Amino acid sequence: MTNNYSLCFDTCLEKMYITLANNNNILTSEIIENHDSKYHSAFLISTIERILNKNNIKPQDISLIGTNVGPGSFTGIRACTTVARVFAQQYNIKACGISSLEIITEAFKNNFKPQKPILTATDARKNMAYLFVDGEIKGAILLDEIKTLIETGKYEVLTDTKLLPILGGTSYQELNLPLGETLSKLVFEKSKTSDCDWKKLKPLYIQPPPMG
Repeated sequence: MTNNYSLCFDTCLEKMYITLANNNNILTSEIIENHDSKYHSAFLISTIERILNKNNIKPQDISLIGTNVGPGSFTGIRACTTVARVFAQQYNIKACGISSLEIITEAFKNNFKPQKPILTATDARKNMAYLFVDGEIKGAILLDEIKTLIETGKYEVLTDTKLLPILGGTSYQELNLPLGETLSKLVFEKSKTSDCDWKKLKPLYIQPPPMG
């Protein structure tokens, strides 16, 4: 079988996830946390270089780049989309973007097999949450509207630790979900049905960055 290496990374969430795969088989998966005063995305380039060296793979051997495009940390979104675009442009390869909401939802679904459709809501500040439900990103929605939707009883609720006391359900942050591996598999599947042109890869800013 021909080697088809994919490199995926996520600096949008509270930890950085980096995976290297060959034909959808995970070779390496690492998690990097914030260190001292440095946000984890500061270690993205050095970690990529180390992972490639450890697997005796050169950058030009990569045929697919995948990244989380948000929502999440604005610093993290900028970091991973910029690195993905530059890498893909330099080596003329595909680059796919996946939403953090889809990654979280898919990881939870695959590991816990809920009986109901999943409603995923993560903190968007200003009494709102980023909402992913029925397979779609609905945007930044007021918490009261989301609570009304939850009260129908139709959904399994997946949220973060901050919103857990408000929305109930389960916090993805307390589950140790395989987010890096999930991103890699979603990117692999998307690459089979989409052109994944790096020129189309853009950050998913549902709300404008905070001022100041």
